[in-house]
Amino acid sequence: MKDLKLTSTELTPYVFFQNCGILEISGKVVPTSDIDFWTPISEWLNDYFENPAAKTLFRLKIDYLNTSSSNEILKMLYRLNDIKDKGFNASVEWEYVEGDYDMLEVGRDYEHLVKVPFEYFVLSEVTS
Repeated sequence: MKDLKLTSTELTPYVFFQNCGILEISGKVVPTSDIDFWTPISEWLNDYFENPAAKTLFRLKIDYLNTSSSNEILKMLYRLNDIKDKGFNASVEWEYVEGDYDMLEVGRDYEHLVKVPFEYFVLSEVTS
């Protein structure tokens, strides 16, 4: 299975999912076509979760996301629960821009919904 790398656009984030267990989504997440954007990501994850790395790190550096994308992210986090239940190590790094308390709160909301540990990092400026 090859790594998945998608370049960012005005409405979609940079995505880099690596077989070694580092999964990154960075930027604005408001795709005009949810199916076109999320389908390749979902398919890659289905393959990955069949045989995950011993440790999976999900790194999220999201500037903004719409409701449907929020649901997709939550589905991914639930999948991390599943591999954690199978004895694999899984964690989340939630990065947000200093002062963006809305995105911090989104991360905290997700954290309360899943079993995987979250670690928060404050960025001094938008990097995507």
